[in-house]
Amino acid sequence: MISSSCIRVFADTAYIEQCQQRLASVEPGLAALAAVLSLAGNRVRLQMLFLLAQEQQLCVCDLADVLQMNVSAISQHLRKLKDGGVIQARKVGQTVFYSLSAAQQPLIHSLLAAASTSHATSAR
Repeated sequence: MISSSCIRVFADTAYIEQCQQRLASVEPGLAALAAVLSLAGNRVRLQMLFLLAQEQQLCVCDLADVLQMNVSAISQHLRKLKDGGVIQARKVGQTVFYSLSAAQQPLIHSLLAAASTSHATSAR
């Protein structure tokens, strides 16, 4: 049985304040990361990010065909990713191409690399 209580003889207030200050100093970055992870936490959106990372750019129809979903559903996911600043859109004629936003590319590539690494490790 796990106890939910904490018995501590002495609270190191200087240490607690130091941890709070470190947390406060990275808060903007943590908030941005949490927003991206919230969006990428959906399996379809994560698959879309993987495809965009691999192919650099794709249109709605390509994503719909690859993921075997209708264009409307893909468009809704793309809108969420675009509104969250994770992807960007570029119109060529009547076709809109989507790609990872430059600001989020390093983070997305790191997340996807972690997924690839964990798959390779579990396959052994």
